[in-house]
Amino acid sequence: MIFVQLFLSFLQVGLFSVGGGYAAIPLIQNQVVELHPWLSLQEFTDLVTIAEMTPGPIAVNSATFVGIRIAGIPGAIVATLGCITPALILVSLLAYIYGKYQNLSVLQNVLSCLRPAVVALILGAGLSILSLVLFNGAAPSIEIVDWVGAATFVAALVALRKFKTNPILTMCLCGAAGLAIHVIFPAL
Repeated sequence: MIFVQLFLSFLQVGLFSVGGGYAAIPLIQNQVVELHPWLSLQEFTDLVTIAEMTPGPIAVNSATFVGIRIAGIPGAIVATLGCITPALILVSLLAYIYGKYQNLSVLQNVLSCLRPAVVALILGAGLSILSLVLFNGAAPSIEIVDWVGAATFVAALVALRKFKTNPILTMCLCGAAGLAIHVIFPAL
């Protein structure tokens, strides 16, 4: 039964994650934290971090991670297959359709209407993770702000946007800085 649940959960993620990996984050969270309590919100945040750092699409990495966590290697295979099955079918079908009808204005209108929805999904995922970092999942309040997390966020944002630093280097430096701060000042 767990294999069917894993397959169907990640089938939905694969089917409805229009716009790529970041747009899939709220869908994955809904499946693995809310509908099926396979992971806590903190574990989910760790999952997103690991899935983003490892090579490959975030949704596929997440499916593999959750599958292994819930049902071992067979679970990883089933969850990953559930996640990629819609893409295999849809991309093949859409490539054929787009190749045949790419100059139609109706198709261009549909694609232009999907862009804002994708941006909203990505923004929603980002705000959800930012809230978890800053307030540790509690209701937002100035008394419980994680100032180390806030400073790390601002430093990473400035480094990435203003100085155009390498994202991998930025993640490594922020992780090292966070570790050093928490080792030197454990009360923070």
